[in-house]
Amino acid sequence: MNQKLKITDVIALGFMLFAFFLGAGNIIFPPLAGQLAGDHVIPTMVGFLITAVGLPLLGIIAIALVGGGWDKLTQDLPKKTATIIAVLFFIIIGPAFAAPRTGLVAYEMGIKPFLDVPSQTQLTLFSVLFFVVAMFFAWSQGRLLDVIGKVLTPVLFIGLAVLSVMVFLNPQGDILAAQASYIQQPFSTGFLDGYNTMDTFASLMFGTLIIEALRSKKITQKAAVTKYVIYAAFIAAAGLALVYISLFYLGATSNSIASGLDNGGAILSVYVQALFGTEGQLVLSTIVLLACLTTSIGLISACSDYFSSLTPISYKVWVVVIGSACALVANVGLTQLIALFVPVLFALYPVAIAIVFLTLVRSRLPNRALAYRSVVLISLLFALIDAAKAVNIDVSALNFLPLFDYGMAWMLPTLAAIMFMLIVPKKVDQGETELSNQADNNVEFEAL
Repeated sequence: MNQKLKITDVIALGFMLFAFFLGAGNIIFPPLAGQLAGDHVIPTMVGFLITAVGLPLLGIIAIALVGGGWDKLTQDLPKKTATIIAVLFFIIIGPAFAAPRTGLVAYEMGIKPFLDVPSQTQLTLFSVLFFVVAMFFAWSQGRLLDVIGKVLTPVLFIGLAVLSVMVFLNPQGDILAAQASYIQQPFSTGFLDGYNTMDTFASLMFGTLIIEALRSKKITQKAAVTKYVIYAAFIAAAGLALVYISLFYLGATSNSIASGLDNGGAILSVYVQALFGTEGQLVLSTIVLLACLTTSIGLISACSDYFSSLTPISYKVWVVVIGSACALVANVGLTQLIALFVPVLFALYPVAIAIVFLTLVRSRLPNRALAYRSVVLISLLFALIDAAKAVNIDVSALNFLPLFDYGMAWMLPTLAAIMFMLIVPKKVDQGETELSNQADNNVEFEAL
């Protein structure tokens, strides 16, 4: 059987993954971070690129190496624990936060500027229409490559390319001094800003869609699947990096025309109008609507695929359920939605990172079950400290922890645990290991 893709299909696969990633958070956070970072924009951007491009790239590579989705990634965790973590991840990137945010940003940046008197009714009508369209495209899961990779993304990419070139050719101001935490901690602040894209979560979910798209093209052998998934990951990562660099530079040079704005979307809107005039809003609206729509399609499809594997309810029914829930949650409002879920991101993002790192070194782990259980638990416990700090709970007694002041208390303990697990002895008695699994299951389930 021929296990090769045409070059156009490989590019389309990478474009599809790029479009899935490039959504609401990817557009609204870099301009504000760039403006606040000012003359510290480079270290801030590097930190952001690590969490918003590097980690998602590693996540997709991890998916490729294990040759499957979430079940393969977490095969060394207790089944119940893996399911609980997955459900939390899918709820966050699906109906609770990331997917509704795509509809909100699409409305705020793509539609609202054209309305004389914006109202809640208009937001409600738009969110319903937006997610009906997203559900329509997500309905036929096997056609995602043709619809997203070959039709919607090229139009999106052209719009972004035009914007990126113009930002560097015609910057709208000088780069000023850094502000707030970007003065003393530009790298770590940018690193944490990258959490907001939630793309490390998404990479663990979108990997399944990439594999499904390959299967629709009759690519089923593990070696071929691994190769093409990695190709797609690098294409998507390159596209994301170029977009982020231009948006950071846009923000850094925006103070003279958009000073004092507290929303990256508003900064972007003002900047584009300065670049292109009144027609600029139409360019921006096209970019935002397509970026948000393609991401919402990917999120709805990924969530529906996972929940249909857990329940007797079919994929298409889940598409309707999740799409409807997204339309409902989108009416909460963008600012409230972001504030509500920031602590959740601080708590769970390190867990996703830990699973990615473990998967990358899985073949070198002498005792995989112990490694996955220990490292995931350690990452969660220390991440909860950062989450508590994010909601202003007094945890100053723990300020002796490395990187505590930077909001990354989880990092060194997690990395140290992984390093230790690379040298921990392998259990000799396999029968004893199997007998202890159920007890360990219960302990880990309660702990998580």
